[in-house]
Amino acid sequence: MQSQQHTIKRITSFEGIGLHTGIKIKATFLPMAIHTGIQFQRVDLPYQPVIAALAAHVVETERGTVLEKEQVRVATVEHLLAALAGLQIDNICIQLDGPEVPDIDGSALAFVELLLEAERLPQEAPRKFFTLKEKFIYDDPDTGSHFEVYPDTDYSLYCTVAYNRWPLENQYATLQTLTHFKEEIAPARTFTYLDEIAALYRKGLLQGGDPTKAIIFSDCDSNSNQELLEEVARLSGKEICHLVTPGQLGPSALRYTNEPARHKLLDLMGDLALLGRPLRGKVLAHQPGHGPTIRFVTALQKLLLRQEAKSAPICDLQAVPFLDVKQINKMLPHRYPFQLVDKIMQLDDTSIIGVKNVTMNEPFFQGHFPGTPVMPGVLQVEALAQTGGILVLNKVPDPANYLTYFLSIDKCKFRRMVVPGDTLMLYCQLLVKIKFNITQKQTVGIAQVHGKLFVGENLVCEALLLAQIVKQNAI
Repeated sequence: MQSQQHTIKRITSFEGIGLHTGIKIKATFLPMAIHTGIQFQRVDLPYQPVIAALAAHVVETERGTVLEKEQVRVATVEHLLAALAGLQIDNICIQLDGPEVPDIDGSALAFVELLLEAERLPQEAPRKFFTLKEKFIYDDPDTGSHFEVYPDTDYSLYCTVAYNRWPLENQYATLQTLTHFKEEIAPARTFTYLDEIAALYRKGLLQGGDPTKAIIFSDCDSNSNQELLEEVARLSGKEICHLVTPGQLGPSALRYTNEPARHKLLDLMGDLALLGRPLRGKVLAHQPGHGPTIRFVTALQKLLLRQEAKSAPICDLQAVPFLDVKQINKMLPHRYPFQLVDKIMQLDDTSIIGVKNVTMNEPFFQGHFPGTPVMPGVLQVEALAQTGGILVLNKVPDPANYLTYFLSIDKCKFRRMVVPGDTLMLYCQLLVKIKFNITQKQTVGIAQVHGKLFVGENLVCEALLLAQIVKQNAI
């Protein structure tokens, strides 16, 4: 898997018909900045609302995945999301002038080709992976679908389908590396059964369905097929020219012998993209469908977030630092014996990782405590505050001219002692965008940061820090 975030180089647009709405819709792909994620924007509505591609926004899963936020919907997102996941595109906005992602060919291949025409663009920020630490199993109580995820350094998927109908009694598909996505998974088309199509039309679905873009199976006798074909033609105004029956199943009917299983894997990839971040792991799915897959994704996301809250961020502490101690001195006013950050390893718009090496030579060990040296908790919080200070001062053009002052410390917890020889990893995240109040007399900003301190993989201390940022000439 690629390590850097990616967007696209140029804007590109296409038009198509919504599979279920039957509406002609224009879609436009826009490049986006780092950490933006995947967004859908309804440009046909007032204020042009944006919906982030997250499992929390899924409201419907019948024959497709539907997102909704504040009563604004975007439907049939799964094939496009699979294309983005397969190409490892992290930051993009999809503008739509209608309520549905338009269908092109019943698969993800056309989306892949459009995105490749727009060209992938690497960005100056590492990808933020979800990394599983132990096996996770989810059994869906409503459908009997079964999911397993195993820790891995890569991303792979294994999918089985087992319907009680020909020819899907038992099919299996795999994607062992994303480099094979375009050739092995993206071309797999959606499929259905002839007797299901009329029912879907009666429900108001498939209004834009094109029989030439899907695999249509039938295991019924020829008389029943003829009646159903006539009913579909009457309801839809479209004729099904190619019906796949037991006597017609062959290389010309399908792109792959296991094309339905590959398409199920494609849908699985699209719904898994709603985790909001790329996953490192091996995913096994039996009988996935949009409903059970979204419930699985929701349960997996909760586990990963709980795990992440107690886990140290991945960082090579031996790498060349982003800021060394001399550069830190230019940003912070603290000096010996109160400068408690030795180097900054990572720094972006919303987060920072710093390092403090604790040695027996620290002056506070003389009195805290003689014979049992323990780093005071208040200094652990101060180290987090200094790290968070660098994060927020990075937002101003002249950080040496600003000072940060504590306003509050909330939800502070100490989980173990810090002793000589420990290397502290100081991780801070900006919780809300900093808003500066600039007047003729002063410049003041408020920053809220969540800080976590780790020794190895162990969470040592955490706190919510609120600070005021003041320009020195305003004091």
